[in-house]
Amino acid sequence: MYNKRKIINDPVYGFIHLPFPILYDLIEHPYFQRLRRIRQLGLTNLVYPGANHTRFQHALGAMHLMDEAIKTLRTKNVEITDEEHEAALIAILLHDIGHGPFSHALENVMVENTPHENISLAFMQQLNREMNGKLKTAIAIFKKSYAKKFLCQLVSGQLDVDRLDYLRRDSFFTGVTEGIIGSDRIIKMLHVYNDELVVEAKGIYSIEKFLLARRLMYWQVYLHKTVISADQLLLNILHRAKKLVRSSGVLFGTPSLLYFLRDFNVENLSQHPLSVITHYSMLDDNDIVIALKMWRTDVDPVLSDLSARLLNRVLFRIEIRNEPFPPERIESILKKVAFQYHYNDDEAACFVCSGVLSNHAYSSRTGERILVMQDEKPVDIARVSDMGSLFEMSKAEEKFFLCYPKNLK
Repeated sequence: MYNKRKIINDPVYGFIHLPFPILYDLIEHPYFQRLRRIRQLGLTNLVYPGANHTRFQHALGAMHLMDEAIKTLRTKNVEITDEEHEAALIAILLHDIGHGPFSHALENVMVENTPHENISLAFMQQLNREMNGKLKTAIAIFKKSYAKKFLCQLVSGQLDVDRLDYLRRDSFFTGVTEGIIGSDRIIKMLHVYNDELVVEAKGIYSIEKFLLARRLMYWQVYLHKTVISADQLLLNILHRAKKLVRSSGVLFGTPSLLYFLRDFNVENLSQHPLSVITHYSMLDDNDIVIALKMWRTDVDPVLSDLSARLLNRVLFRIEIRNEPFPPERIESILKKVAFQYHYNDDEAACFVCSGVLSNHAYSSRTGERILVMQDEKPVDIARVSDMGSLFEMSKAEEKFFLCYPKNLK
């Protein structure tokens, strides 16, 4: 029998083991192999050159941490069957399989009004059909409908293994040391109380460090102003491409990219799921990069200009402030763009964008809290932490941005 219990050498954790043969089958599947071609941090490498790691690496790392967490809970007499162990590893391994090109940068763009979790679920359901129902329990855990709540919390919650991996991994590859967390110690401090995931009292400082690291990583990496500028430029390019292909029907692109740029809507996912995920499984960062190189010489001057800017890293200027930008300021910039580049109002709008950035490091809402054991009872960490700023972290920090061309007179 072919040996499927492989060992993978990971730069963050060292050797990662595959304790169940089905994990090897899922990793080898073309759906999952596609994640090798999707960057974990999208266009962040335009700021941090080392940020070229992929969703493939992150999924394996999260699976490893899930394995460690379950082993820890078992040593504390938490009842977890082998079937549940396997299902939890499958759920976290596939939790990001629905991410599109450049990860979060193009969320809701390829499949409008549909978060990547919904597409991940569609992939898992198709894989479940191909594997004769072996993913049924994993899907229930992923959907948070499984009887054991703590297993669902390990996949998606305030202190899930997804966050534990991406903070540590993104910190490693970007070189931003503020994101370094003690994931090993946090996992060792986990326990279960009344079917909820809790942290032992002596692990409170590690959790405080985790929450602070998450807040800092958002402002310094995920919401870095240059990353936001690049993301907005890419979004404007895709919106322009959609408009052109839907009006004229003629635009260069791979078959899968054109499939989603044309008159695609969310109903397709429910009505023709296999067709959608078949095209989606062929879509990755390379489709966008190839298109950008061709669109740089497109007859449409707007698409051509925008594509050249991104390829050559001539990004928008970005302003960030604590209050919304006055509408008259935005309108003034739009008029300047139209006048300087000889564009109409619709075309000028492709070069100006504004919005809000939100950093929510911790939520104290019921069901999403991090519980710490105090006097043999679970208490919200915000109530027992010595770190006064933790209460502030439970509030969403908002900043407003405005992007426009740097060479605007």
